[in-house]
Amino acid sequence: MTQDAADMGCQELVELVTDYLEDALDQSTRARFEHHLGLCHGCEVYLRQMEETAARLGSIPVESLTPHAQSTLLDAFRGFRR
Repeated sequence: MTQDAADMGCQELVELVTDYLEDALDQSTRARFEHHLGLCHGCEVYLRQMEETAARLGSIPVESLTPHAQSTLLDAFRGFRR
């Protein structure tokens, strides 16, 4: 590992949480991410909330959403940077 594992900040973790949940981080970044989780209770809570959100949203059929709800969700995520 070329960087100190403790050097990941909360903002970087937030930016990487989706990749973490999708198992898309390289080994070094994943180690830094997990090390930060071990040090930061707030980020651990945030990760658990994101896992719960993804699990719940993944179980909602698109067809069950009203056109307004679909539009609202699409608008909310349209400007999301990855």
